[in-house]
Amino acid sequence: MRTVKHTASFDIRQPAKELFPLFSAEGETLWVPGWDYENIMGSTDLHEDYVFVTKSHDHASSEAIWIVKKYDPKEYLVEFYKVEPNEKIGIIRVQCTPLEASKTKVHVTYQYISLSASGEQFVSSFTPLAYNAFIAEWEALLVKYFETKY
Repeated sequence: MRTVKHTASFDIRQPAKELFPLFSAEGETLWVPGWDYENIMGSTDLHEDYVFVTKSHDHASSEAIWIVKKYDPKEYLVEFYKVEPNEKIGIIRVQCTPLEASKTKVHVTYQYISLSASGEQFVSSFTPLAYNAFIAEWEALLVKYFETKY
């Protein structure tokens, strides 16, 4: 079993209260190309223990089961478990920190734990360089979303 953990941050010119809801199963449909999920809970209101499924997205080689580990909208914090059976487990943390009325720092941490040889291969390839490129894409997609929203 191997593990890897990376953290990165970026600033975006949006209030945290506008930005934070985008880091949910439903919110990601607005800014992530190709993001689709299966709504298991029958509601789009995020809460702890909320469960949804994705088919192949966000480093997934197969279907992934997502479970909200922690949800604290007052602190603009959400954490997910992402389980890919027989592959790997991800722990994802997103925290938005207001810097100004219309500027927010987004902190994103991904940790992966391998469950198999293919999971170990992924963990080995999930380098700081790959992670930073992944998070840079988040920033670019969010900026584009807000540019086209208004």
